[in-house]
Amino acid sequence: MHGRATNLGNVISLLGAFVATAIVMGLLAAGLLIPAVGATGSAATSGVAMFDDLPGDFTASALSQQSKIVDASGKILATPQEENRIIVNLKDVAPIMRKAQVAIEDSRFYEHGGVDPRGIARAMVSNAQGGDTQGASTLTQQYVKLTLLENALRNNDEKAANDATRVSAARKIQEIKYAVTLEKEMTKDQILQGYMNLAYYGDLAYGVEAAAQHYFSISAKNLNIPQAALLAGLVQNPSRTDPVHNPERAQARRDVVLDRMHSLGIITDKELKSAKAIPVAKMLKRKDPVSNCAASREPYFCNYVMAYLKTMPELGKTVPERVKNITQGGLTIQTTLNPQTQDIARKQLTKRVPVGNSEGIGAAAAIVQPGTGKVIAMVQNTTYTTGKGSQSKGLTGLNWNVDREYGGENGFQFGSTAKMYAIVEALKHGQSINGTIPSKYATPKQPALYSPAEQGKCGDLGPWPVRNDEAIGGKPIPFKTATAKSVNTAFASLVLKLGTPNVRNTMTAMGLHNGYGNPILCSPAAVTLGAGTATPLTLASSYATLAANGKYCKPNPILAITTNDGKAIRLSPTPCRQVIDPDVAKGATELLTGVIKNGTGTGASLGSRPAAGKTGTTDGHRQSWFVGYTPQLATAVWVGTPYTQFRMKNVRLAGVYYGEVFGGTISAPTWQGIMKGASEGMPIRDFDTPSDKIQNGDKVAVPFVGGLTVAEATARLTDAGFKAQVAGSTNSSYGVGRVVYTTPSGTALRGDTVSLYTSTGYVPQAPPPPKPSATTPPKPSATTTAKPKPTPSPTPTKTKGKPKK
Repeated sequence: MHGRATNLGNVISLLGAFVATAIVMGLLAAGLLIPAVGATGSAATSGVAMFDDLPGDFTASALSQQSKIVDASGKILATPQEENRIIVNLKDVAPIMRKAQVAIEDSRFYEHGGVDPRGIARAMVSNAQGGDTQGASTLTQQYVKLTLLENALRNNDEKAANDATRVSAARKIQEIKYAVTLEKEMTKDQILQGYMNLAYYGDLAYGVEAAAQHYFSISAKNLNIPQAALLAGLVQNPSRTDPVHNPERAQARRDVVLDRMHSLGIITDKELKSAKAIPVAKMLKRKDPVSNCAASREPYFCNYVMAYLKTMPELGKTVPERVKNITQGGLTIQTTLNPQTQDIARKQLTKRVPVGNSEGIGAAAAIVQPGTGKVIAMVQNTTYTTGKGSQSKGLTGLNWNVDREYGGENGFQFGSTAKMYAIVEALKHGQSINGTIPSKYATPKQPALYSPAEQGKCGDLGPWPVRNDEAIGGKPIPFKTATAKSVNTAFASLVLKLGTPNVRNTMTAMGLHNGYGNPILCSPAAVTLGAGTATPLTLASSYATLAANGKYCKPNPILAITTNDGKAIRLSPTPCRQVIDPDVAKGATELLTGVIKNGTGTGASLGSRPAAGKTGTTDGHRQSWFVGYTPQLATAVWVGTPYTQFRMKNVRLAGVYYGEVFGGTISAPTWQGIMKGASEGMPIRDFDTPSDKIQNGDKVAVPFVGGLTVAEATARLTDAGFKAQVAGSTNSSYGVGRVVYTTPSGTALRGDTVSLYTSTGYVPQAPPPPKPSATTPPKPSATTTAKPKPTPSPTPTKTKGKPKK
């Protein structure tokens, strides 16, 4: 679209343009050129009127330019763009580049007022004599033409785009009117700056800055003489003289520019010779822009960011408007990704579960900051591909860490990591850390059965079989032991006691959902043992709620967004809300520290650094997890079967043999490696201590109800926060059915069931006291020290017959 005339038809068009321009110049310059074309006085008068009636207001729309997505340290991850353009100020363009551009396009640029009669004459003479075809447009006119075309393209106006490039006298006259007006409103440097940012320099590089980076991997402010001459020569016919695809033509054009610069005295003989001696092919040091996430060094995270940006109302009212601003607005989008932590997480994950391992096992990890929702790292053991991929080769385009909305899928079954939510719900309802919870006996082969009646609402139609990883249960188990050992029947009994819907509501409040964004299925298996699905990022963010003492924050990858002129866009704060009581969160953390200290997650120990978490292994050992946290970071690690669901048994990964893969055998050590590296340099912080109420239960006084009727006693106990039931009866002087005493008495946990024992109304008659003996031993005197002899017992006598009553 930037080519010049090269045939007779174009010469004729130039002649017409010359006549039109001459008329206008004659009108503007008091007849300077009118005699040359034989214009009459009446023609001049009507021409003036016509020229004055032409629109003169010229508005340039904001140029489309690439945006930048950078990590937390400012390193570029991607440059989303519709056009590879980077807008710069003229002061950030090397002076030699400015001179080269003016020299070849419009050497009298700083002398004329938008239209150059001398240039028109020169072009006419050269074209008429059969020399190199030259255009008569000034640099200002070219800027007008390019701007009109850009405006049309931005507005998807095909007619306006054709009008902007159509060769005709009418268009030329309108172009001149705009140019003359523009020269009155803008300085020469402003026009040159606009032109050099707008011009196309070939090979998808728009503007001088993008061109300098693309061809030479430097900024426009660092261009030298041969580089400046090469770029300046491209704008006339970029597709024909593109140095990447047409290096010989590019070199010839560069030398034309150098000659022109020499003839104008811009460069010396020595500089001319030296510049021409460098082959164009050796000048090139191409740097292709990371125009999309597929080319990014962090493609999975980049795609997640792009999807997240499309949800942000700060970037536009609709998704198309947001995409336009992202790809054309020249935004700088700083993300929360910590490059050092990202590298550590990737290294530790792939160290234990290599990319493309022969077992076909996948792995992913996500790290978030508690209390803010910032996504610090996101890795998986695959190589990004835009196709369907093959896990056997470690290729996939799916981001296993995120929901479907952000480029992932439905997630994976999360196993016993679900038990954390039952812990929270139990503590909310007065269960103490140091108390016990019920359980049924079960072994790995012999399940305990929970009837439909026991399952309650959301239960299955048939019995629910629950197995334990060891033979355990059948009696109340200490809450700490059940948590540390992850006893399935203890948590099944606890969830059914609390109510499956109630525990599920806690899950939802703490941000847990499946990959479609829906709540976890309301069934005992899904809520208790993690038979539902979730992604690592979702679980990491949910567990971070405990690290933040009950505050849940939605995961957020965006740190800041600034416009192309450096102004910060005001972003809405990350949605955070207090979803559970801080004391309950502290209590849950204390229980989960036991998992690492002496439970199923000892492989996740961080030594002297306090940490809490939970292992998870699904039925059949198809998926394994460890989700845990310190006060500063929360991390979820998943290792499992992403495609073919098989039992992870007798597998070898990175030279290590696993008889069966549990959350504690591979996910926990991987978590440990990631968190040790990610926490390095951070201060060691202790978790907050829960209250005595959480540790030992919410104990309150049991009212005295002796002498009351059962109804009266029940009402009084209910008012005090207890349940009541008649447990038995006892002899008492109280009336029949009246309450005699309770168990427990004194104090008890709020919500406990108090047993009532009622009166039979019968008081047994006491037996008569024994008769005194015939002789009473004398009292010892004050001076007597000897012990008195005992009185001999009377000898029983035998009687015949039955004894008398």
